[in-house]
Amino acid sequence: MFKITLGSIKNFLDKLNNILIPVIVVSLLLGIIFGPDAPFIGTIYTNINNVIGMIGQDGLLALISIIIILAYLKK
Repeated sequence: MFKITLGSIKNFLDKLNNILIPVIVVSLLLGIIFGPDAPFIGTIYTNINNVIGMIGQDGLLALISIIIILAYLKK
């Protein structure tokens, strides 16, 4: 019935990345603009900020956001 191959799984994950990366990029931008109190956007921004806070660098969130945005625009 269902023939699942490594290629089909990779193809699915590639398509999923093509959908989720722009959503995360836009959420980060809107989170920076509107702050962590905005619905949906604020939770993503807060979660990423918490992850970066675990690393211990305060200004690293903005740097990672810029890198993600530039990587997406370069694509």
